[in-house]
Amino acid sequence: MSLALGLVGLPNAGKSTLFNALTRAGAAVAPYPFTTIDPNLGQVPVPDERGAAVASVTHPGRIVPAVIRFIDIAGLVRGASRGEGLGNRFLAHIREVDAVIHVVRCFSAPEVPNVVGDLDPVRDAEIVETELALADLETVERAAERAASRAKAGDPGAREQVAALRRMAADLAQGIPARRQRLDATDHPLIRDLRLLTAKPVIYVANVDEGALPDGGPHASALRALADRQGAACIVLAARLEAELHDLPDEEAKAYLAVLGLSEPVLPRLIRASFGLLGLVSFFTVLSDEVRAWPVPAGTSAVEAAGRIHTDMAHGFVRAEVIAWDALVAAGSLHAAREGGAIRLEGRDYVVRDGDVITFRFAA
Repeated sequence: MSLALGLVGLPNAGKSTLFNALTRAGAAVAPYPFTTIDPNLGQVPVPDERGAAVASVTHPGRIVPAVIRFIDIAGLVRGASRGEGLGNRFLAHIREVDAVIHVVRCFSAPEVPNVVGDLDPVRDAEIVETELALADLETVERAAERAASRAKAGDPGAREQVAALRRMAADLAQGIPARRQRLDATDHPLIRDLRLLTAKPVIYVANVDEGALPDGGPHASALRALADRQGAACIVLAARLEAELHDLPDEEAKAYLAVLGLSEPVLPRLIRASFGLLGLVSFFTVLSDEVRAWPVPAGTSAVEAAGRIHTDMAHGFVRAEVIAWDALVAAGSLHAAREGGAIRLEGRDYVVRDGDVITFRFAA
């Protein structure tokens, strides 16, 4: 499961600078709108010390971490839902991501023009949210028209769909994103099939001046309050600083972060927030030559997890041999864990836990 996170926001909010900080991809950064036209793509390993700990007692040839894809999407402007700026391309790209990293300008930098006037992060965030809601409203209204036609033709389930879609449209018209709407259980497949933009989980990023760290100052506080009202996470960072830290040796970067009151760079924080937002957990497999991390949704069964590795493993599933990663490390080896009875035998309906080390047995 390759997690894709899309960096969105108004032009000159710092998306490409943050993208470079996360991926070291060297995306173009310039003080004018639409430096990014085609999306920049970068893939980075998910930092997880548990994989290295498991490897320390299983001695594989390599450690294969989970990966996360970051997509730096062109800046959105007011009117994007009607095609203004790069609106149509922006909206198409955002449909492809699992979650949205909404980068909001909270820094001054007079040399970098602010395309909407004075510094107002709440207004800026609401411009983006409004454009996404308007695009979704158009999508939902078209779907309601199609469902109404099917209802007139005698489709028994179409009438309920029309009612659900009209409820969704009414909420979107009031600026309520799909992820915050009170939906009946029957409505959720509609949202999935329509691929609504406002159904995507969101993490707000307050991109502040370095001197405002660690709390971010009043602009970050205002954005954090908006995120709280939206039921979303909010991370405070200085994207330019994060990009510069990548050029420093690790120990020097850690010391500089400590001076600013920060314990770690932004990537681990963003990934933890993203995993929590999407409800993901990671399990590990150990083969003769590798330890590999596998992110899956919380609640995934053992047979579903086996299918993530290979469909044949799910079809021929026999059992799962399971041990928590820290119990394996404490045992010192898989052999010692097995001899000590620390490895459990679980069936196909076992729910995978975060940090499980699993060996799947299956019939070919």
